[in-house]
Amino acid sequence: MAKFISAWKQYFLYRYTKAEFIITVVCLILTLSAFSRFLLFNESRQGAEINDPVLKSFQAIDLNVLLFFAIYSSLLIALIFFSFDPDTLLTGIQAYILLVLFRMSAMYLIPLEPPVGCIDLQDPVVFVMGTGKKIVKDLFFSGHTSTAFLLFQTAKNKYLKIYFLLATVTVGTSVILQKAHYTIDVYAGLIFSFASYQIVKKLRTKYAPSNKLK
Repeated sequence: MAKFISAWKQYFLYRYTKAEFIITVVCLILTLSAFSRFLLFNESRQGAEINDPVLKSFQAIDLNVLLFFAIYSSLLIALIFFSFDPDTLLTGIQAYILLVLFRMSAMYLIPLEPPVGCIDLQDPVVFVMGTGKKIVKDLFFSGHTSTAFLLFQTAKNKYLKIYFLLATVTVGTSVILQKAHYTIDVYAGLIFSFASYQIVKKLRTKYAPSNKLK
């Protein structure tokens, strides 16, 4: 706890780091609010179906429990460990904001219908964000897979990286076996996640106020 308090006490010594933190939190709230509205809008749109040969080769398997244990245990662990390093936490949050913006843009440009035979993802967080309505068309690209991979990239501890990588594989495989996503949704999620982290990392290396503390 002393390490946690010391890290944030030092971080908040300067006005520019306080401003960065406040702006980041406000942007996160605004982005998630816009995303929840977009999800409802996206549900009302007519999308296309993809002829996915991988999904046609098997029957869907319900892996909701495994999938959400993997993603939400990862998020909880990340929140705990990243909070001891403000720079790491801010990097992760900012990369996630960019990832969500990429995802909204991708879904808007490429509206899709759920795969035939899919088993819906029973995600309580998305259900709440969608103001109580079931969300099934948030397809291109996989938000759960891309988020898990983002945690893997953000983590510095090798054991955390191993856990988040296993979570990424578990989530990506599960959404395909459940036919909750097309195969391309998972691959695209990894690419957009990588791009989001690299963009934020490079921008923070050059412009982040926390660099002045080093």
